[in-house]
Amino acid sequence: MGDTGHEPVVVIGLGRFGSALAVALEEQGTEVLAIDNSDKRVQGLSARLTQAVTADCTDIEALQQLGVGEFHRAVVAIGDHLEDSILVTSLLVDLGVPDIWAKATSTHHGKILERLGAHHVVFPEKDMGQRVAHLVSGNVLDYLQVDRDFALAKLRPPKEILGVPLAESTIRSKHGVTVVAVKKGDGPFTYATNETVVERGDVILAVGPNADIEHLVDD
Repeated sequence: MGDTGHEPVVVIGLGRFGSALAVALEEQGTEVLAIDNSDKRVQGLSARLTQAVTADCTDIEALQQLGVGEFHRAVVAIGDHLEDSILVTSLLVDLGVPDIWAKATSTHHGKILERLGAHHVVFPEKDMGQRVAHLVSGNVLDYLQVDRDFALAKLRPPKEILGVPLAESTIRSKHGVTVVAVKKGDGPFTYATNETVVERGDVILAVGPNADIEHLVDD
């Protein structure tokens, strides 16, 4: 599989999510084996992906012939066919792939994938919808949910923390949120300390539980 500095990944299902993921992985230097049962989809990505093949993803023999069981990490990016998503995930478990990521289109779908043995279940449409909602609100410059109930937000600082060292502000005691970095003007982000003073016009990176981040933004 070669040594690209990144663990190779197999991506199964080349719809909008799967194709975007596969291309992004290759662009960052990760070797990708992309598989879809649609020759049209595969042909459409052949110029952008080094290894894109047409195969019946629900056939364990086809997956074995492609060496899928030799990969450490696999992504089931099938979202439009629930049965195929479930079957392919179960086949990857049977093949012994140690790190399986699977796309879910609903909470029920996600629970099934988890019970089958998927190690990570992602909800790209839901997650992107939440992120865009924060950006559209105008209060957040960027937003990333890093766990089920924990987020990182890039935002303008609330008025209550301006002009005083962070250790003297109430952002952690009142809001349960920690400022981890501050950007002043056109300068780079620098790590925040207890002595850091945030001023109007600065941009902060804050981490904390989702609900606490929401409360901070709404204030």
